[in-house]
Amino acid sequence: MPDVGEFAPAKVNLTLHVLGRRPDGYHEIESLVAFADIGDRLTFVPGDTPELAVRGPNAKAAGPNRDNLVLKATRLLGERVKGLEVGSFTLDKELPVAAGLGGGSSDAAAALRLLAKHNGLLLDDPRLHEAARLTGADVPVCLDPRPRMMRGTGEILGAPLTFLALPAVLVNPGASVPTRDVFAKLSLRGSAAPHPRLATDRGRVGAVDLFNTIEAARNDLEPPAIALQPVIADVLAALRESAACALSRMSGSGATCFGLFDSRRAAKAAAKTLSAKYPRWWVRATELGPFSP
Repeated sequence: MPDVGEFAPAKVNLTLHVLGRRPDGYHEIESLVAFADIGDRLTFVPGDTPELAVRGPNAKAAGPNRDNLVLKATRLLGERVKGLEVGSFTLDKELPVAAGLGGGSSDAAAALRLLAKHNGLLLDDPRLHEAARLTGADVPVCLDPRPRMMRGTGEILGAPLTFLALPAVLVNPGASVPTRDVFAKLSLRGSAAPHPRLATDRGRVGAVDLFNTIEAARNDLEPPAIALQPVIADVLAALRESAACALSRMSGSGATCFGLFDSRRAAKAAAKTLSAKYPRWWVRATELGPFSP
């Protein structure tokens, strides 16, 4: 039987407001999420036992296969679907690890989509969504990778949004920033400004309103991440100084940052310039927006 594959797109937090800390220690967030046209790829071959092989430029950084979220998601779905048919996965790891791009979560979501297709499960099957939620906070939003607002700890998903793709450049300086360390350094004092609301027409968002909403928002994890890895500030400055860059911000808990540009051509030119000036950085021109796996 031929391999069956799924693309696992990078997740980008265009905004990320931390609203407070819950009694259980988790943080309430509100975040506008979009997906890139770059990411990892996961292939699947049916078999008797769940197995995983990781290859690609960032395979070593992904750590031991037994700890990979792909196998965790498979196990959790198997606990909920009697007689679930499993198999072997091969992960081509292109995205940097612990980078604020939801790479591991997107990989796990791709595994759940592959297993759902192979076992005849619908994407809205509650068992699939429960397995996603228990695998990790970002997995539910990656299960159906379309732009939307996410709230709570990531489990409350807004309706999918449609807008023109945003030309962008993603930059990671090669610095790892563990999410738990960033949240541990986060200072929540006083009342945070509310997240700007998007004006939508049946899920469609105008370009001007979209950009104004993103610009008026923020990423509350940016200051603590910069305190842990000052190079993030250098990345933001380099993006901001690029020709035709309208806005630069960190994604997720970092260290990847994004710059929004007025055209795909400008984004490609900026990526080329940044790659030449900072050859050790991971730099990619992309588009952020609606994505259907």
